[in-house]
Amino acid sequence: MASEWTNRRGLGGELLAEFLGTMILILFGDGVVAVVLLFNGFGSPATVAGLSNTTVSVGSSAASWLLINWGWGFAVMLGVFVAGTISGAHLNPAVTLGFAVRKVFPWAKVIPYMIAQVVGAFVAAGILFIEYQAGMKSQEAANHITRDSLQAATGPSQFFFTYPHTALGGVVVPLWNAIFDEILGTFLLVYLILVIIDARNSPPLSNLAPLIIGILVVAIGMSFGVDSGYAINPARDFGPRVLAWLAGFGQGAFPGNGVGFSWYFWVPIVAPLVGGAIAALIFNVTLHPILRDRFEKIPGAASEGRTVRDERSEAARPD
Repeated sequence: MASEWTNRRGLGGELLAEFLGTMILILFGDGVVAVVLLFNGFGSPATVAGLSNTTVSVGSSAASWLLINWGWGFAVMLGVFVAGTISGAHLNPAVTLGFAVRKVFPWAKVIPYMIAQVVGAFVAAGILFIEYQAGMKSQEAANHITRDSLQAATGPSQFFFTYPHTALGGVVVPLWNAIFDEILGTFLLVYLILVIIDARNSPPLSNLAPLIIGILVVAIGMSFGVDSGYAINPARDFGPRVLAWLAGFGQGAFPGNGVGFSWYFWVPIVAPLVGGAIAALIFNVTLHPILRDRFEKIPGAASEGRTVRDERSEAARPD
């Protein structure tokens, strides 16, 4: 087993690709959030939850939201380019689980893939913590926020993990709504990935698939991102959340307490996994049988648990 984990041509190479791809995903994704929050990227003044007399530009304008949406889309695209032809570029435990439920990915690889993804996200969060340490301290000092306080969980120095957002009327999105939002967003992500990569359904070639999937993430963020911050990826939230806990965010990270909510940490882990599994099950009984019956004889029609189809033949690949 040890040799299999370290074999660059087998599982070891796939896990390294998942680690690196997820690290790139979080570096650019959480990185754009850090820019908006710490450096007031195009933001307009807004009141930080729990600090009624404090106004701080936290990137609340439409321009900042679009910047975050497109930043995450580009982050996904770049991560998929890194890992696509090696591991299939899951970069997301919900995608890995969805492919396994879809029966195009071996269950024996599910846990190793998930571990590699979480570790990649954790390392990326550590790099960002070092990169933006000065900005975090500056925001905390300027707004009189203690890092382990309830206010810090949703404050302008916290760009690591997601939480239920506050609507314009000042009401925090309820827990059930955040759970539904994460399930729905992840369902759309995994279901549409399965649609995009199915060879029977005019899929993009391998050099275009990362861009299409990145645009999909942009669309999900624009339409469904505001309730819970659209984690839609357990590794994306859990890895940086562990780093944030180690960095002193305390109860904001675990158990996930903030102003107006508590014990939230499990939502962006469990809900996306549920959404990914539901997406695979529904795809299996909706579009898949139709595409299979109409175009059964297309070569390479099985997706084989990959977000990128590699058009190169086996004979063309180097030894």
